[in-house]
Amino acid sequence: MSKMSIEAPYRHALSGPAMGSRWSALFHAAADVDEAALTSRLQGVVERVEQQMSTWRPGSDLEQLNAAPVGTWVKIPPALAHVLATALEIGRLSQGAFHIGVGDLVKAWGFGSGSRVPDARRIAALAGRPAFEPPKTLQLDPAGGRARRLAPLRLDLSGIAKGFGVDELGREMTAAGLASWLVGIDGEMRAEGTKPDGRPWTVAHEKPTPGAREILGVLELSGAAVATSGSYRHQREVEGRMLSHTMDPFRGAPLENDLVAVTVLAETCMAADAWATALMVRGAIEGPALARRLGLAALFVRTDGEVVATWP
Repeated sequence: MSKMSIEAPYRHALSGPAMGSRWSALFHAAADVDEAALTSRLQGVVERVEQQMSTWRPGSDLEQLNAAPVGTWVKIPPALAHVLATALEIGRLSQGAFHIGVGDLVKAWGFGSGSRVPDARRIAALAGRPAFEPPKTLQLDPAGGRARRLAPLRLDLSGIAKGFGVDELGREMTAAGLASWLVGIDGEMRAEGTKPDGRPWTVAHEKPTPGAREILGVLELSGAAVATSGSYRHQREVEGRMLSHTMDPFRGAPLENDLVAVTVLAETCMAADAWATALMVRGAIEGPALARRLGLAALFVRTDGEVVATWP
């Protein structure tokens, strides 16, 4: 009696440029899947997000909002409105730790678009000036599809747009008829379903060591997303001090505290991305306390190497 052989699903790995880094997509399907067509669709997703939310593109929807006079209503696409609304809500829940009105600080310290050299005069003008409270920074009109700035601050979505981009990649994978996948942009990842053997997707949790790539542990993902905020990768040396690209909205300067990295697991990568930044800003004492109070799954790595987890 002959046995019918069942061909194992083929492993597909796609990637492309995204937000100064790379996007990636892993899935298992028949070998004849049109990878070129799916790659084009996924690249289109990333392009739309960047065109709406990038501070590196003068013509993006976000930059048009930044360029408009304070108090002037500007039409914005639904996706941008959704991200802005989420950012404001997380800003409220984090008591201002997550703040999208720090664009001036980002540029002054040389981390944003334009000059890569810190502007000493601009830094001096901004030093110690706390950012405005999020509700006083921006007003949204969901019904009218518009927004307006309420203060002369530059909006910067670098702490949430990448996560939203990952969610959109996942949405496109599902729209393409794929039930199981792992997508990501840089270190922000989202997974759906499981691998062919029934096991969850695995994501390496990087050890926060400057100048090295080491593994601290492995996270299993299925129907969830993960994002990390850290002070060990994107740094700048100023007067002999290594400064983080993350801005402290309370001090009006680059973040300096007793945390090296915060990793957050959530249902969406947009939420994980924003909360990782917010908890990083809150620090080693207030961060875990806030995570526990809100039921957030987070992993805190202190400067002394101690690791604190707040799994619900």
